[in-house]
Parts: sequence; C-alpha cells; structure tokens
Amino acid sequence: MANSGSEPLVQADNEIRGHLPEPPNDNDLASRLLVSQVASKLRDMIIQDHLKPGTRIRERQLSELLNVSRTPLREAIRILVSERLVHSLPNRGAVVASPNMQEVRQLLEVLGTLEALGGQLAAEFASNERIEEILALHHEMLSAFYRKDKLAYFKLNQAIHKSIVAAGGNGVLVDTHAQLNARLYRIRYISNQRDDRWHEAVAQHEQIADALKARDAARLTTLMRDHIGHTWVKVNSVEA
Repeated sequence: MANSGSEPLVQADNEIRGHLPEPPNDNDLASRLLVSQVASKLRDMIIQDHLKPGTRIRERQLSELLNVSRTPLREAIRILVSERLVHSLPNRGAVVASPNMQEVRQLLEVLGTLEALGGQLAAEFASNERIEEILALHHEMLSAFYRKDKLAYFKLNQAIHKSIVAAGGNGVLVDTHAQLNARLYRIRYISNQRDDRWHEAVAQHEQIADALKARDAARLTTLMRDHIGHTWVKVNSVEA
C-alpha cells in the first residue's frame, strides 16, 4: 500500500523535473557575461554621446568596433531596449532613445520621491556594515572627482545611489528605482559636464554621506530629494 501511494508523487516529481531548465554550463555563463559586458559598453557609449540620441545602432560597425559577433550584440541591444535607453522602431531597427524635456522632468520628479524614501529607509534600517560600504564608495567617488575621471565618478555615483536605496531592504523600491533610473543614465551623466555643477554635486554628496553616517532620516530624505531636483535644474540649463 505504501509503495502504491508513493507512485503518484514519483510521477509528479519526474514531470516537474522534466519542465525545469538545465543548470547553466560554463559556456552559458561565459555567454551571459559577454552580453553583460557588451551592454555595459553600449551604455557607456550612450551616456558619453558616442551614440547620440536618435542615432541608429548599426550592428555591423559596432560588432567590428567591440570585436564581438552579432549574436551577443543583439542580446545586449535587447537589454537596452528593456531599459528604454534604446527604442526598436519599425523599418529603422534599434535607435538611441531621445526623451523630451517634459519626460525627463517627470522621470526626475518620480525618481526624487523614490530616492527620498530610499534615504529614509536606509537611515532607519541599514546595517552598520552596509553604511560603511556606502561611505567607502563615497570616498572612491571623491578620488575619481579629484583626478577628473568623469566616467568612473559617474559609475561610483550611481553605485552609491543604488546602494542607499537598497540598504533599507525594500525590494519593490529597489526594482522600481532600477527601472526608472536606467532611463536617466545619459541625463544624469551630462548634468555634471560643467565644472561648477560637478563641484555642487560633490558638495551635496558630502552632506548625504554625513546624514547617512548620523542616521538622520529626516535630513537624508530631504537631501536625496533635493539632490535629484538639482539634477533637473542642471539638465534644463544644459539643454536650454
């Protein structure tokens, strides 16, 4: 009786296993890593205006430039389409996104609210170890600023913002922030092209780091929101 009762479970287990994907092998992992690297390089080219808004992405030229085949390049482009850094248009293929200023303003308004909440939650709930990690990123970012490495600075800056949002432990906030922030990569990069604007941003980050270290939730909430608000002011002056 016991054996007959276990047979349906065995059959169900076999059916479930039959629908599970095979674990990735080394080739799969290498392919995914390559696609991720190509996507990262394309992001850099977009934010630095090597691929300008409205530019058609020409696969043959890019595959030669990046020394990769078209398969990982196309997969990387699909990632950027999902992030809305690139649009896929009928009869034109992939084109670098060109958001209008109204859309940028609206995106920054929502992002400011998300980052303000992220700051509040980080001050209240982040572990001491997580805060120390964020402060270490802040010091690395300052080093990039002093050597005037704008791309390195930008990537560390983005890592800080993402880490603060993640530190509060709200997974929904993290996912929503990531989706929205991806659409603003280029905008946030160009906002610090003028040296005086860049110095202002660094000064704001010093205040953010101090408030986080002190776990001053009210101050950090305000600073995070205002910091994104200053991004709109800077971008609007650049585009005007």
